[in-house]
Amino acid sequence: MKVVINQNTKIIAEFESEPVNRAITSLARDIKKACLITEKEGANIYVQKREMASECFELSIQENSIYIYAGDELGAIYGIYEISRKGLGIENFWFWNDQKIVPKEEYVMTEEDGYSSKPFKVKYRGWFVNDETLLLGWSVDRSQEKVWEMVFEALLRCGGNMTIPGTDLNSKRYRKTAARMGLWITHHHAEPLGAEMFLRAYPNLKPSYLEQKDKFHKLWKEGVIAQKNCNVIWNLGFRGQGDYPFWEIDPQFNTMESRGELMSKIIKEQYDIVKGEVPDAVCCTNLYGETMELYREGHLKLPDDVIKIWADNGFGKMVTRRQGNHNPRIPALPDSKDTGRHGIYYHVSFYDLQAANHITMLPSSPEFVARELEEVFAHYGDQYWLINSSSVKPHVYFLDLISKLWKDGTADVEKHRNDYIADYYGLENVKSIAQCFKKYPEYAIAYGEHEDDHAGEQFANHVIRILVSQFMRDDSSRAKELLWATEAETLKEQILWYQKLCKKASEGYKEYRNLCEKVAIELKEEKKSLFEDSLLLQVKIYEHSFTGAFYGCKGMLLAMDKRYQEAFYEIGKAKEEFVKGNEAMRAREHGKWHNFYENECQVDVKQTAWVLGGLMAYIRNLGDGPHFYQWQREFQDTKENQRIMLLLNTTNHLQDEELFALMKEALEK
Repeated sequence: MKVVINQNTKIIAEFESEPVNRAITSLARDIKKACLITEKEGANIYVQKREMASECFELSIQENSIYIYAGDELGAIYGIYEISRKGLGIENFWFWNDQKIVPKEEYVMTEEDGYSSKPFKVKYRGWFVNDETLLLGWSVDRSQEKVWEMVFEALLRCGGNMTIPGTDLNSKRYRKTAARMGLWITHHHAEPLGAEMFLRAYPNLKPSYLEQKDKFHKLWKEGVIAQKNCNVIWNLGFRGQGDYPFWEIDPQFNTMESRGELMSKIIKEQYDIVKGEVPDAVCCTNLYGETMELYREGHLKLPDDVIKIWADNGFGKMVTRRQGNHNPRIPALPDSKDTGRHGIYYHVSFYDLQAANHITMLPSSPEFVARELEEVFAHYGDQYWLINSSSVKPHVYFLDLISKLWKDGTADVEKHRNDYIADYYGLENVKSIAQCFKKYPEYAIAYGEHEDDHAGEQFANHVIRILVSQFMRDDSSRAKELLWATEAETLKEQILWYQKLCKKASEGYKEYRNLCEKVAIELKEEKKSLFEDSLLLQVKIYEHSFTGAFYGCKGMLLAMDKRYQEAFYEIGKAKEEFVKGNEAMRAREHGKWHNFYENECQVDVKQTAWVLGGLMAYIRNLGDGPHFYQWQREFQDTKENQRIMLLLNTTNHLQDEELFALMKEALEK
C-alpha cells in the first residue's frame, strides 16, 4: 500500500492545542515548499489521540491516509515532524544548514514507513540558548521572534522538550514563544525560579538576602505566578545576583557550614513557594561550581524530589570547571549512594575568556563526547539534560549527535557522522567530507595534559589580548591571568610558551584548510556553500587567529629587544590576520544570514585586531617618537632624499595602518 503527499494534502487534527497547531502549520509550510502545484488528489494526514506512553506516537499508513496517533501534545508534535523528515526529506536542521528543497509533484509513503516511537532515554532534554550574541540584532524575515521560532523548531525536531529560551532578559522575552510551541521552560542557575533579578527590581539596594528577605520572596512568588500556566521545571538556588557566589555580597558567610545552611534554607523556601502555587511542580537545582563543593561536603540539604543537575567543565568533561587560575577537576557525577533524581548541564559551547569554543565547534572529538555522556547514564543521570547550544548555527553537528544520545542512550559516532553528512551534503560526498570532519579534533591544539585540554578559538584571541595588555602595562611582570595555563616565571617566558603553541596551530590549520578547500572545490552549489559556511569557515577562524597570535608574540619579543621597527611590522601582520578572520565570518553572511556575525562580541575577533592596533601605536611611540618622522622617511622617501634633512618632513604624518602598508610593500617584494 502506498499514499502520496502533495499540495492537496490536508492535515486534520483532533487536538485542540496551540503547540500542535503550530507544528501542523510548520508541516503545511513544508508541504508547500516541497510540492509542486497539481490537480491530483493527495492523502490526508490525521492527528488523533490514543492512549500510549508520554511523548510517544505511532505513524500508520492506511488507505489513502496517514495517521499520527499520540497520547499528548509532544507525542503529536514529534509525529508531525516525523512526516516532514521521513515523508518529505526535510531534515532537523534544514533551516540552520540551508537545506535546499527541490519541489516535486508528490512524495510517496508506504506501509514500511509506519513507525512506533519509544520513550526517550532522558526524561527532560533540551537547550540553553546561552551567550546567544550572534542571534542578537539578526533577524529572519525582519522578525526577531522568527529567529527564536526557528531555534525552538529545530529543538523539537531533535526530540527536545525543554529550554532556557535565552539569557537574562531574553529568557523572559521568549519563554511564552517556547511554551506556545510545546516546550517546557527552565531557568539559568543565576536566575532562580526565572524571577526578576533583584538588582533590576531594586537597583539602589544591596542584594543581601539577610537584609532584603521579604523583597526576594516577593520577586520569587511573582515569578512563579507569571509562569504557572506554562510547563516549567523550576530551578531552585541562590548563587547571587550575578554569576558569582552570594557570600561576595554577605562576607559573614565565611565557612562551608554557614554557606550550606543558608543555601539549604533558601532552597526550601523557594520549594515551598513553588509547591504552594503548583502542587505537582517539577523542581531542580544546579550543583555548579562552589555549590557542588557544598553538596559533596554534606553542607547542602535538598528536598528528596528535586533533580540534582551536575555540570561539565565547559570543555565536555564531567569535572568541575576552572575558575580563573583554580582548576581542581573534581568529578562531577553522583556516586552509587546518591539516591534521587539526577541530570546534567553540558556545554557544546562555552565562554570563559581563556580557552573555550563559542563561534566554532567543540574541539574535542565526538567519540569523547559520546563516552562522557554514556558515562552519565552509568551514573543515573537520565532525568534532565540541558545542553548549552549558544547561537545554534556553529554547533549543529554536536547538537545532532547529542539528540541521538538523549533518545537512545547510546550512539555509533562513525555512523552518525556519515548519516549527518549524507543528510546535508549528499550521499556522494560522505567519504570526502567525513574525512574533514574527523580531522577537526586532530588539529586542535592541546594546551594541557588532560584529554579535554583542547584549545577553542578563545585561546587564540583572549590569551594574546592578555599578553598584550600585560606587555603595555608592565613588561617586567608576568600576566597573572595566565597562571592556569603555564608556570612560566616571566612575561617573556609566557610569550615564548604561547608562541610555540600558536606556531604549531598556525601551520596545522593552514594544512587543514588546504585539505578542506580541495574538498570544497569538488562540491556542487549549495553543498559547497554549506561546507564553506560551516567547517571551512571555522578552520579559517582558527588559522587566522593562531597565525595572528603567533605574529603578535613575535612582535612583542622583538620589542623586548628594542627592535621596535621590526616589532611594529610583525604586530601589523598580526592585526591583519585577525581582520581577515573577522572578514571570513562576514563573507559568509549571504541570504538570510545577513549580519549574523555582526554582533560577534564575546570572542570578538575584530577586537583582537583593535587591541593589536593599540600595540602598534605603543611600539611606534617607543621606536619613532616623539617626532614620528624617521620610519616614514625610511619607507616613503627615496634614498637620496633620506640623506637630506633641510625639512624634517614634507608630507602629513602617516597613520599606523598607512605606514604598515608601506613597510609591507617594501619588505614583501
